[in-house]
Amino acid sequence: MMAQAILLVACLAGEVSAASCLPPPRPFVPSDSQAARDYVDLIRSDFEIYMRDIQSYFRCLEVERARAFEEAREVSQDYGRFLELMDE
Repeated sequence: MMAQAILLVACLAGEVSAASCLPPPRPFVPSDSQAARDYVDLIRSDFEIYMRDIQSYFRCLEVERARAFEEAREVSQDYGRFLELMDE
């Protein structure tokens, strides 16, 4: 029972990790040039925030990729052990 609980927690933690890599929203640029001029500072700030946040998003994806790769390696080893048990 304890092993099942640990497995469940590990699975849920992995899902949370993957779900936390959310891409930032794209900045909005009005098609009306006057509106763009009226909100130039806000639009510029939105682009700067996007550039900062997209870098964090890329780092998150890299961490998640490494985690998933390691998990896949471990599962592959588990499967190999399972197949060995079936051959006995």
